[in-house]
Amino acid sequence: MSSVFSKILAGELPGRFVWQDDDVAAFLSIAPLRPGHTLVVPRAEIDQWTDAEPELFGKCTAVAHTIGRAVRRAWDAPRAGLLIAGFEVPHVHLHVFPAWGMDDFDFARADQHPDPAALDEAAEKIRAALREL
Repeated sequence: MSSVFSKILAGELPGRFVWQDDDVAAFLSIAPLRPGHTLVVPRAEIDQWTDAEPELFGKCTAVAHTIGRAVRRAWDAPRAGLLIAGFEVPHVHLHVFPAWGMDDFDFARADQHPDPAALDEAAEKIRAALREL
């Protein structure tokens, strides 16, 4: 069964993409922990990160590393958070976001109704930071 991420990757659902290549894409979360919260997702439908081929998972982490540098730069954050939870959507995804403390890692604090204009602005800030890097 196709995941919501597969539908976003196929263009069947909207996504605010900040990275796309043949194997991996990154787009903003619709329930961000912090502004700039980005999901790094392989195009292949794989449920758990431990089931991904090491080469593909390595590419996901390399993209997450680059996105992490971009979100730190864009928000002048002291850290870039990285989480792999895997319970929300049955499709491997790495959460990358600017972080100032451990509270930023709490999914119970995620913004369930973010302003679409704020999401658009966050996506553009990440794209600009990626261009600078």
